[in-house]
Amino acid sequence: NIRPEINDYRLDRDAINIIYKSLQNDREQADISQIMMELHRLVDDSVEVSRSAVNESQKVYDISKIDFERLRQEFSRIANKKTTVVNLRDAIAARLAKLMQQNPLRTDFQKHFEEIVEGYNSEKDSVTIEQTFEALFKFEQELTEEESRAVRENLTGETLVLFDMLKKPELSKKEIDRIKKVAKDLLETLKQEKLNIDNWREKEGTRDAVKQRIYDYLYDDTTGLPVESYEEEEIQGLTNLLFNHVYRAYPQVPSPIYGGGI
Repeated sequence: NIRPEINDYRLDRDAINIIYKSLQNDREQADISQIMMELHRLVDDSVEVSRSAVNESQKVYDISKIDFERLRQEFSRIANKKTTVVNLRDAIAARLAKLMQQNPLRTDFQKHFEEIVEGYNSEKDSVTIEQTFEALFKFEQELTEEESRAVRENLTGETLVLFDMLKKPELSKKEIDRIKKVAKDLLETLKQEKLNIDNWREKEGTRDAVKQRIYDYLYDDTTGLPVESYEEEEIQGLTNLLFNHVYRAYPQVPSPIYGGGI
């Protein structure tokens, strides 16, 4: 049977509009790197920081070790708390929009963020502002963790989304490793054979060829998905899912969404 999440995949929804629809018009634009640098300085002394962090704005904190009581005390000293929260909210919204564009299956993050924003918009007393600040800070760290997930899975941002689309619960480690290989090799095959054709999306024959190549690759006993875990109907659904993704993300190679594969 086709998995429910395939039917839930809403390709035609603009991630940026989804995220910004509930934000108010009085927001101030801000660079998230500057905001998070300032916030991170408040907790640096009491938090373990990943040595793999590339720069100040992308430190990976262990949430369990953050002294949120101290963070609240520091936040209480900020003169304009509302502006700080609004700036942080908007910067995170922009960051989330980019992550959603790269991987539209990150709907749990979108939903969580919208819940935080809805709570803030409903009532803006001092307690709500402080609670929103803490929730946004935690959420920003969750986004940082998500951004590094591709590395942890030994994938790139491009291949991670294919892996997410193809995987399902209750797979063995061997099957998961197989699916990672399928994600890597299929994307490389499509880039070399199909997606580098000029204006491939505008030609019906080329579009059909791309979809057929995806299906054949996934169905093949040698290159494709574990035969004991994926039925033919499911592979057809996954073919449509992957085709919709490459159609959106690869008007050309390299993809403008991933900045050349980064």
